[in-house]
Amino acid sequence: MTRTKSKSSGIARRNPSLSSSEVKELLMAQRAEKKLKRKLAGEGRVEGTVPVSAGGDGKKVNESEVRLPEVCEAERKRRKKQKNKKSKKVSISNGQQLESPDSRDDEEEGQENHYGLQRGSHSYGIQPLGNLFLSTSGRNVRDVGLGTLQVLNDETIIDILSNLDGRDLARLALVSKAFYVFAHQDSLWRNLVLDNYKGELGFQGCWKTTYLASLVPKYAGPPHLPLKVKDFYSDYLFQSWLCASLEIKPDWLSTDNIEKRENLSVEEFIRDFEEPNKPVLLRGAMDSWPALKKWNREYLLKHAGDIDFAAGPIHLKLSDYYKYADVVEEERPLYIFDSKFAEKSPQLAADYEVPVYFREDLFSILGIERPDYRWLIAGPARSGSSFHIDPNSTSAWNAVVRGAKKWVMYPPEVVPPGVFPSPDGADVATSVSITEWFMNFYGETKKRAEKPVECICRAGEVVFVPRGWWHVVINLEESIAITQNFVSRSNILNVLEFLSRPNSQHLVSGTKDRVNLHEKFRTRYEALYPGSIEAIKQKTEEREASLRAQKTSIWDNAADVMTGGFKFGF
Repeated sequence: MTRTKSKSSGIARRNPSLSSSEVKELLMAQRAEKKLKRKLAGEGRVEGTVPVSAGGDGKKVNESEVRLPEVCEAERKRRKKQKNKKSKKVSISNGQQLESPDSRDDEEEGQENHYGLQRGSHSYGIQPLGNLFLSTSGRNVRDVGLGTLQVLNDETIIDILSNLDGRDLARLALVSKAFYVFAHQDSLWRNLVLDNYKGELGFQGCWKTTYLASLVPKYAGPPHLPLKVKDFYSDYLFQSWLCASLEIKPDWLSTDNIEKRENLSVEEFIRDFEEPNKPVLLRGAMDSWPALKKWNREYLLKHAGDIDFAAGPIHLKLSDYYKYADVVEEERPLYIFDSKFAEKSPQLAADYEVPVYFREDLFSILGIERPDYRWLIAGPARSGSSFHIDPNSTSAWNAVVRGAKKWVMYPPEVVPPGVFPSPDGADVATSVSITEWFMNFYGETKKRAEKPVECICRAGEVVFVPRGWWHVVINLEESIAITQNFVSRSNILNVLEFLSRPNSQHLVSGTKDRVNLHEKFRTRYEALYPGSIEAIKQKTEEREASLRAQKTSIWDNAADVMTGGFKFGF
């Protein structure tokens, strides 16, 4: 490692115009050249002479003239880049011309090809920590600019800065180059905007400019033009930008192993998928929906443009959401996930109906006391839901009206890689963003014995999500969907067992009365369907006994012991 750094530094000193990626490429080419020279010498060549057997004419040549094709190609590309490099200009409000950040000569050139990025190098020049070993200066501006605070990790520093207001962040940015980078992290300004949100977003392309516009509604100052800081290395800060810039890799989309069915009867669906708790992608189940034909941007803005929909910590108008979605470039985009959309917009509610397979919804007997169960979902590419299990042990269906979604699902007994649930199931720790999980953990799904169920669900298709299944969903493009959770006779026993757990008040969601939900639901159900629970219990036990009898391998029987047999204790 030390030798590599020393030689690369020498090349950089002799060629100050080279970027770090070009230095590294040239160094590797020179090594390959020397290796070939040693090989040629071993074949009997007199030093400085190309042997006839190697295709030369025996004439004495200078050793530097023996060059590998890849060395020449690397040199040709470098010279062409230097020759064609022109300074790009961007205009700001007063007509002044400034150099575009993308045209500045910096050490991040080549990152785009290495990572497969949708946009160029980091706006503030942040590089991964490993690049420090190729740095010509050998120093990290982060440490120099933070002074005694350099002992703190970057996540802690961001947590501390999150307690500052906008004025203090702006002042801090003037202290040093390091604090300039830290104080301009978009997540800090995003939190300031959302914490002080007053009903209108007015997203300006970056959160700092959006914050200024929120303070001065008619703000007409120049857009924020980041300054690139040289020699700033941080894995933590680089990771967030990388996740927002990384292309969706073809490998992430290559597996599509979910069972797909069309023209399925309700009885077949219950027998083949709902009772065995198995996911399926259904086609043709929403062909009668007016939403499939009507729900374009113009229609939605006409009928719901001024309606506030829930999007993370805020409610924003659909018109503001579209303005945001058109320009957003961040790791975790805001994502409309609204459980009251039907009450807010009866027109949107009238444009869809529950597919025939899911119309038995026993929670409906609770009326207005039932937990939240249906949502309008809308988000730009990269938005979605990280790994989770649907609430209250319910099953769900998810119908895509516009766009496309990538699904990865694991059965209840298999915890996905990179996911760490608490022992009681109340909390789940996983990657900060969905892209980060795919980048760091998706590859592990290929190595495990337990393979996930995967698919891409497109407009007009419905995914059935059985109760208890882990799933992550990422939008591959701007998407709109409807999803509902439901309780049927196939999963009512599981729901009752879940609601009766001692820590149910920490597990139940979507309702204010978490403590009494089990008693209310069971009492009303038994009043409407006397003896039904016992009959369902008996049928379920018979079915499970039949399945156990069919298992012949030691592993199948061991799996029951490992995952635990279902017990009715409610």
